[in-house]
Amino acid sequence: MPATTQPHRPRGRRTAALLATTVSLATAAALASALPADAHGDSGGHGHHPKPSRYQDVQLLSFNDLHGNLEPPSGSSGRVTELQPDGTTKTIDAGGVEYLATHLRDARKGNPYSITAAGGDMVGASPLISGLFHDEPTIEALNKLDLDVTSVGNHEFDEGARELARLQNGGCHPTDGCYTDKKFTGADFPYLAANVLDEKTRKPILKPYWVWKKKDVKVGFIGVTLEGTPGIVSADGVKGLQFKDEVETINKYAKELQKQGVQSIVALIHEGGFPASASYNYDCDASGGGSGISGPIVDIAKNVTPAVDALVTGHTHNAYVCTIDDPSGKPRMVTSASSFGRLYTDTTLTYDRRTGDIARTAVKSANHVVTRDVPKAADLTSLIAKWNTLAAPIGNRPIGYISGDVNNTGTESPMGDLIADAQLAYGKKLDPETDLALMNPGGVRAGLTYKATGAEGDGVVTYAEGFTVQPFANTVNLQDFTGAQVVQALKEQVSGANAATPKVLQVSSGLTYTLDLTKTGADRVVTDSIRLDGAAIDPAATYRVATNSFLAGGGDGFTTLGQGTGDLVGTDDLAALADYLTANSSASAPLVPPAADRITIVR
Repeated sequence: MPATTQPHRPRGRRTAALLATTVSLATAAALASALPADAHGDSGGHGHHPKPSRYQDVQLLSFNDLHGNLEPPSGSSGRVTELQPDGTTKTIDAGGVEYLATHLRDARKGNPYSITAAGGDMVGASPLISGLFHDEPTIEALNKLDLDVTSVGNHEFDEGARELARLQNGGCHPTDGCYTDKKFTGADFPYLAANVLDEKTRKPILKPYWVWKKKDVKVGFIGVTLEGTPGIVSADGVKGLQFKDEVETINKYAKELQKQGVQSIVALIHEGGFPASASYNYDCDASGGGSGISGPIVDIAKNVTPAVDALVTGHTHNAYVCTIDDPSGKPRMVTSASSFGRLYTDTTLTYDRRTGDIARTAVKSANHVVTRDVPKAADLTSLIAKWNTLAAPIGNRPIGYISGDVNNTGTESPMGDLIADAQLAYGKKLDPETDLALMNPGGVRAGLTYKATGAEGDGVVTYAEGFTVQPFANTVNLQDFTGAQVVQALKEQVSGANAATPKVLQVSSGLTYTLDLTKTGADRVVTDSIRLDGAAIDPAATYRVATNSFLAGGGDGFTTLGQGTGDLVGTDDLAALADYLTANSSASAPLVPPAADRITIVR
């Protein structure tokens, strides 16, 4: 595939690219085909104008949860697991928009009816090259990738609805202004937000749906984010907004599309599931449709109207290609392409010109790895170089040294413990009475890799790498809690809103306890095992606790952490991490990754 710059397509004039197909590592999950013989080609016409076939294959390329990862993600964030024929697994390096562009352009060749769609979280929690510039670089990259449409995700609201509107429509940032001599023009593709309403007008803040058309073929797209977005985004980000039920919203707009004569419908849903295997190519339907997946998307898929022909999902950063029965009992494709641009999904929707609908018996789909063994797309390489040049003076600054990889994997992770330790150290500077620190696991976006990613040298931690770990610009907050409240907060990790999907807080040095996963609900946190510096927590005593501002606002279902007193707001959390690394490491004495042994887990 030549790595030449692709022509830029004018806004509002979306045309399908005709580019080359590549065979990548993948497995197909297909429903049994039951179409007439002319389903995939022209019927026998006369003269120079053969009659179009009744059936037309429409290619749907999709991905989700890019999170501004323009450059190849490092460490485990840049790998996928592949199941081998003999039952073993291997990992493959994957991701990077220079490679994603090449794979998508290759896949489109020979498919004149091709659509590219996404399942939300294209921006937010982004590495420095994008996050430093309020994700304008990612929008520019998505334009070059010829993205046709995407749903919003929860991270599209990290900076609020007004900033999301700017990403859609263009214009310079209201505070930071323009970053280059060219005005930011916004997204060439529509963001869909069917279930996100303005509290005052009760109308969607962006388009609820969009229709792709080519000749006599029409496919409608409805985009929603998870109803629970307010619980996982800062309060300022969702101020003045309402988030409605996903199923009710999709069903409502499916009826509206049908009234307009659009019978082929795809739902872009920023909510997902948990597959039975970590391998991107496992057979989700091996024991029957939907048997290989659990989580919120299952109930959604079972209740979304049969008028919707396929579901493109996201949010959980998992990979799956499954069929789940719709309310009429018919199987329907549900897909997700992991995260960070490591995979893309190629789905074939067979359009019936007679009915205007998708022939569900012919739907097939497969996830493909965005391998790094293909030529880089030159236009994306140039885009990355442009923004890296602007970011370099800030991003290349060393902030510390490590003796090995500091991973962010596991129920308790070395990276999570390191961040908690950094926030405890910073808290003690603000107030020597600070006792402990708690960090939400979702805020630990990456680990630190020992191997150099640039010219900084092995073991050197740069500001850009720290930014990738903590990109949210939360502040470190101090609050007072009773011992009983500390215990309750720990129990909220595995109860209430977090009962089905635990969110295990990362804890600072000195705080230890047992998490017994053989039990249920709040009992999984063994109360009499909780110790601070070896002493049992006194329910009546007062403890000074450091958290980030997201947790201090009761985020992630930790309502108790939103009830502290004696608030003291400090600097941003990345600055606290940088200060800690600088103070506790050097080239000759690098920081040793924490052992992640503060929580004893019983399984």
